[in-house]
Amino acid sequence: PTNEAYAIAKIAGIKLCQAFSREYGANFISAMPTNLYGPNDNFDLETSHVLAALLRKAHEAKTRRDPKLIVWGTGKPRREFLHVDDLASACLLLLEKYDSPELINVGCGEDISIRELAELICDLVGFDGELAWDTTKPDGTPRKLLDVAKLCGLGWRPIIPLREGIAQTYEWFLANFAQ
Repeated sequence: PTNEAYAIAKIAGIKLCQAFSREYGANFISAMPTNLYGPNDNFDLETSHVLAALLRKAHEAKTRRDPKLIVWGTGKPRREFLHVDDLASACLLLLEKYDSPELINVGCGEDISIRELAELICDLVGFDGELAWDTTKPDGTPRKLLDVAKLCGLGWRPIIPLREGIAQTYEWFLANFAQ
């Protein structure tokens, strides 16, 4: 289900930035990032987002030598992911080149199915068991992909490919989180 309070808080923040821009003539920028991942992510299985949760679950399944890894839903929904370092570079560019009260999306402009993401993570982690889909659990929104044409028009492009970013995140996880 949609988290209405979360959406309302985002909208309130955007509207506040727009009001401050009008009132004070200052450049308050509302940047809306896509799904983020990277070092220092939240790997708590109760509160993390899909990429971090899958990374931890695949690692633990490998460590326990489980024959399969259970993933929620059908694997069909598509999501866009952006490494936190790419978000940082986009924000720096926006500070230099973006002077508008209008919201600007920050993403890579490409999406991947949850099934493809799970397969990629299992490959990087070294889990060679079976992926099992728990279709009694929700899929969520079928597709979440931002229109990043405005950001790309400013000359920004992400530089960290998903595979490389997940591998880097897994290295951080092993060094800082894994038991």
